[in-house]
Amino acid sequence: MPVDPEVVVAIDMHTHVQRRADGAPLDETSRAFADAAARYFGGQVDEPTVADLAEHYRARDMAAVLFTVDSGAGSGQSGIPNDEVIDAAAEHPDVLIPFASVDPHKGVLGVREVRSCIERGVRGFKFHPNTQAFWPNDHVHYPMYEEIAAAGLVALFHSGQTGIGAGMPGGGGIRLKYSNPMLLDDVAADFPDMDLVIAHPSFPWQEEALAVATHKPNVYIDLSGWSPKYFPEILVRYVNGPLKHKVLFGSDYPMITPDRWLADFAALAIRDEVRPLVLKDNAARLLKLGRTA
Repeated sequence: MPVDPEVVVAIDMHTHVQRRADGAPLDETSRAFADAAARYFGGQVDEPTVADLAEHYRARDMAAVLFTVDSGAGSGQSGIPNDEVIDAAAEHPDVLIPFASVDPHKGVLGVREVRSCIERGVRGFKFHPNTQAFWPNDHVHYPMYEEIAAAGLVALFHSGQTGIGAGMPGGGGIRLKYSNPMLLDDVAADFPDMDLVIAHPSFPWQEEALAVATHKPNVYIDLSGWSPKYFPEILVRYVNGPLKHKVLFGSDYPMITPDRWLADFAALAIRDEVRPLVLKDNAARLLKLGRTA
């Protein structure tokens, strides 16, 4: 049965599939980026398959949105095929909510892949402007968004600094400029019927992200990729106030475990009535799950 928001205690909006089901090792380029990201986040991190993610979250009575990142053109990394993620997630519908990832540089072929993933039941799409090396508001990519919007699905975009490439010579060629959340203001304005998630506290553009989410009804923010103890004060203030219905729990697992994120969130000065909104209710509404749809 699909994820029941009445059963799970939290919904993690941001987790990564890091390894194929057959356990095949990462290619040389992907290995270098993975090792650099592990150093950036403080040490060796897990490299879960879809089945590993299901086990991890079922043991915690949580659900998780999961995805890989298709970024061959921008970073040279070989991703895990969407079909594999969708097939494997279908074996664990009680805890896993599959998103797809399609490299925007695929053009017409990418649009076809988006359409195929929609037909196969994904609930949204993950974009990473840094590693995919694209401007989110470039109209050449709008046909992809048109398909997502027409299907009533969610588009989730990385924002701000990234740990991918951090510390590598030249940052691994990854350019931060593509992930200023103000670029997503154009997308939100041009696709008012498409729900859009700005992923992560958007360092160094936190206030830009808050402005876009406050101004555009279809824009949300997930809080993944940072321990809550490092959240800037203005973000905490907006979580407690004007954006309490538009912020979402996300860990960025395996880079940050949900256990660590939740422990640090528990120590944050968040109002009691806001906590359940962040941890589950907002995501359940956004993803149209169960009776909260």
